[in-house]
Amino acid sequence: MKEQDIQAIEQLLATPKKIAIIPHRGPDGDAMGSTLGLYHFLLKNNHQPVVVSPNEFPDFLAWMPGSETVKIFEKDKKNCTQILEEAEIVFTLDFNALHRVGEMEKVLENLTVPFVMIDHHQSPDDYATVTYSDTAFGSTCEMLYHFISFLGKKSDIDKTIGTCIYTGILTDSGSFRFPKTTGTTHRIIADLIDLGVKNSEIPALLYDNSSYDRLQLLGRALQNMKIFPVHKTTYTTLTQAELDQFNHIKGDTEGIVNYGLSVKGIVFTAIFIENTEEKIIKISLRSQGDFDVNLFAREHFNGGGHRNAAGGKSETSMQETVQKFEDLVSKLII
Repeated sequence: MKEQDIQAIEQLLATPKKIAIIPHRGPDGDAMGSTLGLYHFLLKNNHQPVVVSPNEFPDFLAWMPGSETVKIFEKDKKNCTQILEEAEIVFTLDFNALHRVGEMEKVLENLTVPFVMIDHHQSPDDYATVTYSDTAFGSTCEMLYHFISFLGKKSDIDKTIGTCIYTGILTDSGSFRFPKTTGTTHRIIADLIDLGVKNSEIPALLYDNSSYDRLQLLGRALQNMKIFPVHKTTYTTLTQAELDQFNHIKGDTEGIVNYGLSVKGIVFTAIFIENTEEKIIKISLRSQGDFDVNLFAREHFNGGGHRNAAGGKSETSMQETVQKFEDLVSKLII
């Protein structure tokens, strides 16, 4: 982080302020971990922070400290709009383009207060007064740890803040398996454990609390999986009817895409999830090694993300979307 940016943040936070903290729509562990971690840090420094999420976060993150204070824009647009309009600073975490917040974008575009971006995705938009953007990091939570340290406030990181940061690093690193997990990442984790963060309990809270319906949905996704050995690719699908059959709730499809990479010899995988309400097919892409799914998503499915983890969408039918994907895969040399 540049010295002038650190000084700008210190000046912004020099006196107590009303601060809005925003994750992206469909917040995951890193988005909620970073926003709640920042929330507790700002609260500790006498500010009045509020996390405003564009929509509901998954139930498996509801145990996180401070999650009960999060305001949901889709559920209470009037109150949330007032919070945003009264904010003196807006922090946006784990995304770098305002369209990632959905309908809330219209409110944010009209605000004239300083914006601060903390994010690790590629190609950030130019909307923030201060931008802390670095694709070398595997998670925004790891960046938040450094952000607090840059402000000379590392001693403020306690068990509560550490729990939030640990959660985001754990989830966005694929439980420390992804390439951007570095020695520094592990040293941060060690520091958080020394602060009392329950490293044996958090994975259980995140991954060992599935409903029976979610496991049935996972089973259906695995049944639907198709494999293209020559092209080292797999994909699976979930239709709206299948989601409804297994009483799908937000978060139930989280992580399913990763099962495609567990097949021996597979480098590239995808999951296509139908959403009839939004009239789109939601696409998640994952890869191993050098195959760039960020580039693939940007070129073909109106999306983006990281080299090994990206997303996109299609506004055609499931059948047409899958056919397009198969045609693209047939031309790949991986």
